[in-house]
Amino acid sequence: MKKYISEFVGTFVLVCVACGVAVVTEANIVATSLAFGLVIVAMAYSIGNISGCHINPAVSLAMLLTKKMSFKDFVGYVIAQIAGAFAGSAVLGLLLKSFNALGANTYGTSQFATSFKIALAVEVILTFIFVTVILAVTSKKEHTNIAGIVIGLTLTLVHLIGIPFTGTSVNPARSLAPAILQGGVAANQVWVFIVGPLLGAALASCFYRFVLNDKK
Repeated sequence: MKKYISEFVGTFVLVCVACGVAVVTEANIVATSLAFGLVIVAMAYSIGNISGCHINPAVSLAMLLTKKMSFKDFVGYVIAQIAGAFAGSAVLGLLLKSFNALGANTYGTSQFATSFKIALAVEVILTFIFVTVILAVTSKKEHTNIAGIVIGLTLTLVHLIGIPFTGTSVNPARSLAPAILQGGVAANQVWVFIVGPLLGAALASCFYRFVLNDKK
């Protein structure tokens, strides 16, 4: 139960704080990217020893597919992550006194006029990069002390390039909760930010298992 509670709290912090920064800074690329990356670093070194600090269904899917977690834990993690995301979005809405802008992901509104195909491709590619790094850096004991920093910096990196296209999701729970509570265009487009990250995670799992994994 401790690991599920940890995943709930970690995802709550990610959505409430990082999405909050995105809202109050009007999606400033640097500030928002750093917010998401720094939350991961903070959570990795606080709840990482309990749950592994997935706080992302895409990461949990990759762990399931690479046989690093059981199906039972996968279901428990995803439920906890989604619940934490909704709690984080709800608190953020109460703090802002409005649920009209909760940092939900959308596409087609930036200067790039991103289509759903481009948005989907961006999410698949960025999640592939992010999850590949997670699988690689957590697979070696000698990287234990620096894993949280590496993963946080990688999340910052993918946000820096992805924000102008989709706002950067790479995390279905982070996208689902704000979209549902915010409604409108975000709710209609949220499927892209669920399907894209899950596909990217699945591809990263295959890449890790058949290319990066040096265990016989």
